[in-house]
Amino acid sequence: MSDKLKQRLYPGVLELFSDYDFHRVNVREISKRTGVSSGTIYKYFGSKEELIFAILDEQIAQISVLISTQITGMKDIKEIFRKVFWVTMDFYDRNPGVAVTAFITVPMRTWMQDKSYNRHDDLTILKQIIIDAKNKNKIDPSLSFSQIIDAYYMVCYRYIHNWYYCKMTYKLTERIDDYFNLFWKIMIPVTKGN
Repeated sequence: MSDKLKQRLYPGVLELFSDYDFHRVNVREISKRTGVSSGTIYKYFGSKEELIFAILDEQIAQISVLISTQITGMKDIKEIFRKVFWVTMDFYDRNPGVAVTAFITVPMRTWMQDKSYNRHDDLTILKQIIIDAKNKNKIDPSLSFSQIIDAYYMVCYRYIHNWYYCKMTYKLTERIDDYFNLFWKIMIPVTKGN
């Protein structure tokens, strides 16, 4: 699909899925909103699910590139993790349709069946950060990679759900410290006496 066609299609699709319940959106409505014919949409995607998952995959993949760029040269492990959170939330501040669609609208059971649900690009970057942090004894060595990733995603999900519940009246980056500090408490090594 050409970039020109994506520019016509993607914003309208994200707008529809962030404004309406997933099951209320159909290809006919997408065609009407974007001016892209149903035939053209079906030429590239077999269903509205394939379409939205392809868009989310392409959009969310940008976060890994941004994180990789932003943490280059950073040494302080805590600040690296904080930067990961900040870059992620800044992306969603700038792309609220992606945030709402990915975290609120799309039925998780349906998305989990699609290959785009597993974010291997994110995991590669996070895995290296975790390895470095463990090698420097900056995080709890008893935590497994899976536990750390789960904690990261749980905090992200809860943070975005609260933001949406509050009608998106603030920027995600404005209140990041409360959520980051919670995540960091999970990560730091337990010392004797605690």
